[in-house]
Amino acid sequence: MTNTQVTLIQIDNYGPWTTTPEPRREVDLQTLQSRLYADVSQLVGNREGYAFFGRFDNMVTVTNGLGREAHELIQESIGNRYPVTASMSVAVGPTPAEALGAASDRLQDAGSAQDSERTEILRGETLPEADRTPTDVQIAHFDVDDATGKYTDRLNEFDSFINIEQGYAELMRYMRRAHDSLAFFVGGDNVIVVCSDVDEAGYRDAIDHVEDAVGVQLKVGVGRSRTAQAAGMDAKHALETCREDGTLVEGAR
Repeated sequence: MTNTQVTLIQIDNYGPWTTTPEPRREVDLQTLQSRLYADVSQLVGNREGYAFFGRFDNMVTVTNGLGREAHELIQESIGNRYPVTASMSVAVGPTPAEALGAASDRLQDAGSAQDSERTEILRGETLPEADRTPTDVQIAHFDVDDATGKYTDRLNEFDSFINIEQGYAELMRYMRRAHDSLAFFVGGDNVIVVCSDVDEAGYRDAIDHVEDAVGVQLKVGVGRSRTAQAAGMDAKHALETCREDGTLVEGAR
């Protein structure tokens, strides 16, 4: 069983802020969002977690090993660096989707995302050190099989993007529905999935489903560890084995 700690990071009152006192330039908003994500990724990553940009104003992070004090420091750092603040909600669950659901409920109970009075909320409980195990986090790193040969070197960039995004969207829906897992596009042709206790057959079923549904063939490396970063590195090495040996699934149990 996995034991995933998820932290939802949400920019406070962001929608109204973008139009007050008048609409802000989109290029400035995109710059702010990308820089904020980069900082969150580094702040969480320096503590062995993973951050995913999601919708940018709502970021999902896997934070096994981060206690309340670490969350407070990240929240303070955001407030010091940016003209916006962020609220955070933490939850632990046997599946990533269950943990994110609990974190979302706690933050929603504190007030609307567009409530000007709700700022820098920090809610939830972190996983006690005594309850942590070497297999709490399972990360699967998918990529498109021969994306360069099939898409990048043959199609224009937008059509390549459409094909890869179709594969991601189908995988995202399937993993959420079939395994209570959370899939995130991370650039290029790569998708990282924060998984429940999925076995090798489950990953093969996911690959077959995506190929049957949208014609995109995937391969995947899987890792498990106490933290997201350690599990993610194991997954990356397993994916390299797929590339070298021509296999579709490596590292799964």
